[in-house]
Amino acid sequence: QLRESGGGLVQAGDSLRLSCAVSGLIFGGYGMGWFRQAPGKEREFVAGISWNGGSTGYADSTKGRFTISRDNAKSTVYLQMNSLKPEDTAVYYCAVSKLYDNGNSRHEYQYDFWGQGTQVTVSS
Repeated sequence: QLRESGGGLVQAGDSLRLSCAVSGLIFGGYGMGWFRQAPGKEREFVAGISWNGGSTGYADSTKGRFTISRDNAKSTVYLQMNSLKPEDTAVYYCAVSKLYDNGNSRHEYQYDFWGQGTQVTVSS
């Protein structure tokens, strides 16, 4: 089970931190990722992190503004989002990828379990 939290309505330039608490599996062995889906668009990769947190990957649109991290002791993955833009408005999903994933899995088929999503709205 994956449960996202931390979404909300913010202004352009603001920051938000999303959290995703995972239960039901040995969290520390799995890569994790964040995706998002804007209205009328396909779901897209945002960021990924390896099973041990040692490697990360980002979409070009989020690199330098977003940071993915994980706390294996808390079975939680985070997405720190800074300098938010209106085009970041979307439902954000966390997902579990494979055992010992390297954190650079960018396609939905590489992920086995998904959360319900949390809405992020950025006003201009």
